[in-house]
Amino acid sequence: MSIKNILPGKIGLGGAPLGNMFRNIPQEDVQATVSGAWDLGIRYFDTVVDDARHTMTVARTAAHYGAVVRTSTQVVDFLREADRVSGVVVRDSETGATTEIRSTVVINATGVWTDELQALSHQKGRFRVRASKGVHILVPRDRIVSDVALILRTEKSVLFVIPWGIHWIIGTTDTDWNLDLAHPAATATDIDYILDHVNKVLITELTREDITGVYAGLRPLLAGESDETSKLSREHAVAAIAPGLVTIAGGKYTTYRVMAKDAVDAAAEDLGPIKDSVTENVPLIGAEGYQALVNQLDTLSRRHDLPVWRVTHLLDRYGSMAVDLFAMIDEDRSLAEPLAGAAEYLRVEVVYAARHEATLHLNDLLTRRTRISIETTDRGVEAAEPAAQILAAELGWDEERTRSEVEHYLRRVQAEIESQ
Repeated sequence: MSIKNILPGKIGLGGAPLGNMFRNIPQEDVQATVSGAWDLGIRYFDTVVDDARHTMTVARTAAHYGAVVRTSTQVVDFLREADRVSGVVVRDSETGATTEIRSTVVINATGVWTDELQALSHQKGRFRVRASKGVHILVPRDRIVSDVALILRTEKSVLFVIPWGIHWIIGTTDTDWNLDLAHPAATATDIDYILDHVNKVLITELTREDITGVYAGLRPLLAGESDETSKLSREHAVAAIAPGLVTIAGGKYTTYRVMAKDAVDAAAEDLGPIKDSVTENVPLIGAEGYQALVNQLDTLSRRHDLPVWRVTHLLDRYGSMAVDLFAMIDEDRSLAEPLAGAAEYLRVEVVYAARHEATLHLNDLLTRRTRISIETTDRGVEAAEPAAQILAAELGWDEERTRSEVEHYLRRVQAEIESQ
């Protein structure tokens, strides 16, 4: 392993010795951790999830069960009847058209935009939300010789080093963010912070040249008396701030289902009796049948003339919905070709994103439907034009629109590089 030794040990994440994993940690701390626990370990799964795809899949699952899902839509006002909130006015960000949506209850579950929506409702909120910026970097798997994840404590946060496909994800930071909520930006300071701390435990230190991608996100933390985001609450809170208006704020990605249940339970006071939540037992689309398909890797490889690793890639990203992509490939063999500039992905994935995953822009595809923007060393620049041409054929873009989409994406990449 490329991680410096401090103590012989027999236990660690994934079965690796702790002594091979960390250095510069007081020996008594490690001994206290492992003393009397030689048969124990830690196993968890949330870190292998692609959060953008998971969120989209949750929305598609809701739509499957009857929900109406609107993307690229902004709430611009609330509807009222006497003192009650009776709906919202939404604006389509693509066309500018506005629509009134009436409802018995409105739930404000807008994360870091919670305070803005509360202000728009002209109601005094029960709590405030502050945005905490978290930054991660990606490096190729061969830059750290290990089969297991690392968990490190820093003076400000926890630092994870997590295997993720053919990369490692390393992060995160924890700093206040008061600028544009839609575009959190990683800075040189953020990147140096991550490199400085991870290099304390690596034999072969990482440099900026090792970094494949960088991304930043915002946590909606419940504001408290402390000015440090690391001291703010990671828990969530729910309150009816006006008749017909429920707000849920705070929380974490890993507790989203419990948060949703609590919000709907609060709304039930206006909705009347509702059934108990069953989401714990409702699989997301693509989950049912997944294991059976994994069991048939070799058969699927031969049937669709794809390498096993390609089949695995599609199953990991789409679950049992991968059969839809296999069918598209069988119908049009050109879709089995790698996407130029991002050979890990196939052309069929671009077509599928346009037809079934509500992709409206090139940026949607390269940063969220796929992770090409952070998984390629050029941040998706080479893939931008080929991907845009495929989207153009699917979405009916003319030459001017296609060129505009590519130019917009390239400007975004340049702005990110400059900020870092």
